[in-house]
Amino acid sequence: MVTQSLLWQSEQQSSDFAELCNALYERELMSLARDEYVDIIGLQGRIKSLPHYVKRTAFALLNAQTPLDLDVQNASWSAKQANSAPSISQLSAYNENVIAWYKSQQLIHGLVVPIALDSRIVLDCIDRVDIGQKRFRTNVYGWFNLTECGSGNQANANNASLLKPTKKVMTAACAGHCWQNNQKMQPSMPSLRELLLSCTINWRNFKQPRANVKHN
Repeated sequence: MVTQSLLWQSEQQSSDFAELCNALYERELMSLARDEYVDIIGLQGRIKSLPHYVKRTAFALLNAQTPLDLDVQNASWSAKQANSAPSISQLSAYNENVIAWYKSQQLIHGLVVPIALDSRIVLDCIDRVDIGQKRFRTNVYGWFNLTECGSGNQANANNASLLKPTKKVMTAACAGHCWQNNQKMQPSMPSLRELLLSCTINWRNFKQPRANVKHN
């Protein structure tokens, strides 16, 4: 027998799911409209796959185990923004602590890692580990070496700097927090891919991804 409480929860989740889908559709269609470099075949393919990824992302957001607040209307994570980027301390003396953390882990395919760009922190995931060369590759931002430590910010070929995952760093990445000249800026909206990655973060230790939630 379905209780009134369970029925209300089901209706509320259904309403939230629909609102998330609407927000994601609107955002992704605007993004496609602004893309000047996509050809007609590529555009058709992306539009064709959009319903699948929008529904999958909305379902994952509703079922994620996370300390963050879900902003259903904007289809994004909400969290208080720090006055300065939490990546500063890690990048100011790059950084044996960052390298040591990754060396101590059993790096696996799919592990979500934070990466510092010019004004914000983004999420990427490991898709290849090269044990012999002591390095790993992330899906978007490429190779990161685990052998070079020294002074200064050692960005890779894509001008991206690897960070150690901490609660502050991962929160900033998930919520799209941005800074410029040590000043807080309007948060950016993470992509569908980043939102999906955010739902697989293991917030207890960041050492292994949670199973990706799929919408049956």
